[in-house]
Amino acid sequence: MKEKILITCFEPFGGEEKNASMAMTDALPSVFSGIEAEKLTLPVEFARAAEIAEEKARAIGAKYVFCFGQAGARGAVTPELVAINLMHAAIPDNAGAKPQDKPIAAGGAAAYFTRFPARLIAEKIKAGGVPSSLSYSAGAYVCNDLYYRLLAAFEKSGVCVLFIHVPRESENLAAADMARAIAAALEEILAE
Repeated sequence: MKEKILITCFEPFGGEEKNASMAMTDALPSVFSGIEAEKLTLPVEFARAAEIAEEKARAIGAKYVFCFGQAGARGAVTPELVAINLMHAAIPDNAGAKPQDKPIAAGGAAAYFTRFPARLIAEKIKAGGVPSSLSYSAGAYVCNDLYYRLLAAFEKSGVCVLFIHVPRESENLAAADMARAIAAALEEILAE
């Protein structure tokens, strides 16, 4: 089976009409360093988003999983170094769930770290002319839930997972610009 990449993004949530991760993912290429990528839009739902992503990754035999989500308050693209074993929702997810300080996996690891060089990826995105910095917190909402569950699911496999938050689109930062810089950074990393 040929190597594959799974790229995920999220649907709009919290009453917003758009999710920058969708527009940015649409603008990404479908091949990275000769490896074909499949794109998947996920529901903003605790547990369900991760179930769908894991199932798809396994079905296509993904070697790499790149997940994207919107962090509206941030002004930069932020690769996430770590996912924590915590669910906490300030607003309900799109299915109405609003967990409050609950573990994702009872008795599970406190945190999982990506095997990707997240800091280097942030530096490469920044070198591509787009604001970027390493993040040490994917929050405790659905983005972190997805990241934690995927890192746990693929911990003992050769599958590498990375979550990257993108800011809302603005006059100074379009989805196409974010996609260009992120694609160039990921191309470089995968080619090494």
